[in-house]
Amino acid sequence: MRTRVHGWRWQRNPLRRHSDVVEAWTLLIVAVLLFVLTPLVGVAAGLRAHETARTLAAEQRAERHPVRALVVGDRPEPPSAVQGDRENPDRAQVRWTEPGKGTRTASARVPAGTRTGDTVTVWFDTRGRSVAPPPDDTEVWQHAVTIGLYAAGGTAAVVLLGHAVERRIALRHRLAEWEREWARTGPRWTQPRA
Repeated sequence: MRTRVHGWRWQRNPLRRHSDVVEAWTLLIVAVLLFVLTPLVGVAAGLRAHETARTLAAEQRAERHPVRALVVGDRPEPPSAVQGDRENPDRAQVRWTEPGKGTRTASARVPAGTRTGDTVTVWFDTRGRSVAPPPDDTEVWQHAVTIGLYAAGGTAAVVLLGHAVERRIALRHRLAEWEREWARTGPRWTQPRA
């Protein structure tokens, strides 16, 4: 016949030790932290990141303006080995017409694989420098979700690391309790009977 032992750490019985009660409460706290606090931290961090990214994107949209331009030449100079393509994206000479200012030519960022004669949209800031386009709503949401996931993952990692440390400490206390109890009851078991 089997007996149920579910929840034995919560019930009073002679086998239950103080370390068992601490472990039961710790498991409950860890479960609450993982299933309640971790998602809340992720959502809060994601919403804050979304608001910050949306504000930054709005500022960039106000400072930058798009121009439809014709690519008239290749990259003015190849990127140095130190800069590489990552720091110096594809650039080419472009030409466009501004109302009241005439035709202008400048070196601007263009999509990869653009060739001479292609018409592209390039972005300039208020000082006339070629800049990256401002992030759109999809990029803002991607940023927010990424930050939220990292925050939730980091919180879960901290909770699980704390639980692992607590388990290690609880194991030491449990072994010490067993040693003390064995010191009391051991002689009764190991002494020869007369």
